[in-house]
Amino acid sequence: MLQVWEAIAETSAPGKTMTVMYALGWTQHSTGSQMIRTGAMVQLLLGNIGMPGGGMNALRGHSNIQGLTDLGLLSNLLPGYLTLPLEAEQDYTAYIAKRTAKPLRPGQLSYWQHYEKFHVSLMKAWYGKNATAENNWGYDWLPKLDIPGYDVLKVFDMMYQGQVNGYFCQGFNPIASFPNKAKVSAALAKLKYLVIMDPLATETSEFWRNAGEYNDVDTASIQTTVFRLPTTCFAEEDGSLVNSGRWLQWHWKAAEPPGQAQTDVLIMGGLFHRLRELYRKEGGAYAEPLLNIEWAYRQPEEPTPEEIAQEYNGKALGSVFDPQTGTQLAKAGEQLSGFGLLRADGSTACGCWIFSGAWTQAGNQMARRDNADPYGMGQTLGWAWAWPANRRILYNRASADPAGNPWNPQKKRLVWWDGGKWGGTDVPDFKVDSPPADGMNPFIMNPEGVARLFAIDKMNEGPFPEHYEPFETPIGRNPLHPDNPQATSNPAARVFKNDMELFGSADEFPYAATTYRLTEHFHFWTKHCRLNAITQPEQFVEIGEALAKELGIAAGERVKVSSNRGYIKAVAVVTKRIKPLTVDGKTVHQVGIPLHWGFAGVARNGYLTNTLTPFVGDANTQTPEFKSFLVNVEKA
Repeated sequence: MLQVWEAIAETSAPGKTMTVMYALGWTQHSTGSQMIRTGAMVQLLLGNIGMPGGGMNALRGHSNIQGLTDLGLLSNLLPGYLTLPLEAEQDYTAYIAKRTAKPLRPGQLSYWQHYEKFHVSLMKAWYGKNATAENNWGYDWLPKLDIPGYDVLKVFDMMYQGQVNGYFCQGFNPIASFPNKAKVSAALAKLKYLVIMDPLATETSEFWRNAGEYNDVDTASIQTTVFRLPTTCFAEEDGSLVNSGRWLQWHWKAAEPPGQAQTDVLIMGGLFHRLRELYRKEGGAYAEPLLNIEWAYRQPEEPTPEEIAQEYNGKALGSVFDPQTGTQLAKAGEQLSGFGLLRADGSTACGCWIFSGAWTQAGNQMARRDNADPYGMGQTLGWAWAWPANRRILYNRASADPAGNPWNPQKKRLVWWDGGKWGGTDVPDFKVDSPPADGMNPFIMNPEGVARLFAIDKMNEGPFPEHYEPFETPIGRNPLHPDNPQATSNPAARVFKNDMELFGSADEFPYAATTYRLTEHFHFWTKHCRLNAITQPEQFVEIGEALAKELGIAAGERVKVSSNRGYIKAVAVVTKRIKPLTVDGKTVHQVGIPLHWGFAGVARNGYLTNTLTPFVGDANTQTPEFKSFLVNVEKA
């Protein structure tokens, strides 16, 4: 390990760089955010942020998860990482002021000082002429959160408590993807209606069906009405995907959808028109947010992906001028060239400010496929389009020294000062005419211009990372705080009523388990594909040779893996790669459990892996703790 740390430390030299690539092995813990933050702090201290080959890079579990958060699909976000107001924020001016971070140093750029431009342009994209300065751009029509957020664990706990009547499930499979299948299934059974929008027949769409030991439910007692609306999949429609590098890449329709499948846009558009018509005829509680939406698409029933993409990019509603010179920058009706043209006076509309520049007057920048790399730096700026501003590396001013010269002019030259402006192999993430002598700092999204090791109020646990054990720990205490039981697991994590009682202990469930994915399958999709089912024909669990010998289990035997929430049965795969660990003086055996099986599709039926997992998540993101929980293993 000392050799590893020595190699890492060497990347602080100008000629070396290290990247940190993380995936669900970090995020799916009750301390996942703190793990990632620790990595970011190490990278900052080594000088690896803003450098080619540096940074913190998420390996997403889906091709468009980045796009999900970019467009504000988390319960507390608006598109472009703008935030919904809280219930106490009824005053528009105070809402804007709180989010408009002014520079804290002379000559510093703090880009969030433009927050109102982004917000007003978003409201104009949604509400058009109905959003005016007189009504604070429709601010009263935005929902005000009574709690910090309605993440999936919160919503399903409310559902379990009988506080939710109906649920729209669009493109995911909660009974398979969320922890503690028994709780999720019981929650769905308390709904009056469940709407499934999905290309496939998922376990969630059939949660009411008795599938024997794999889903042993009393169908007659479940009164939930399930509506299944078959949708197209990505290959059956035009559109864009956003990868972890923030590239928006356009893709083209490859096939017609089967049967009665329709696009999500057509379904959502149809629901919108029918709901609005009902409100117009019958009225209803606070109908203004729905009635005032502007829906001026050329095909109102099914807006095209191209038109939606243009809306996200933004357009001028009136002439846009340079405030310094008076030069006209855009005419009314024109697509905007970038977010620098957005205004807070209602003269621009933009559905997502960070996407501005993706579809300009020159056309669809996401569809570009020029892979030229003129500097030999791996910077293919003509391939697709990256937010923001087609910039490929964020905070890239940090790749140059205080005088404006690249730290490594041979191998790591990214941006530099040429005597009159910033330029280089990437789009500078900086004020292009700010000379190095002015002392502007690189981290322009922070008002102080520098990176933060101290988190202030941004992390629920506190300003610095701390080690906590999983809520189901095989060693029973936190080795760093052995005499403080309150510091065993993350004290800032949220645990719902009755879930604590379902946490297991090492006395009864002595082995640490983790869930993971296989090369031959993609989540719960590919068990609907016969070829994938053939390559991995049967559900299995992976145990190490030492544990198999201890339990008298031979490769290929069926085993029962149980937690305090339920059990699964599967074939045992005995491998050399899972070895026992010694932690806090105790031997800890691990069990690996792939997650791809269920009771829908063409693959052989199996148990849902999340029958076993605990209903608790990260203290900041609420991502479930799938990567460490306790089980017992025995012959089936």
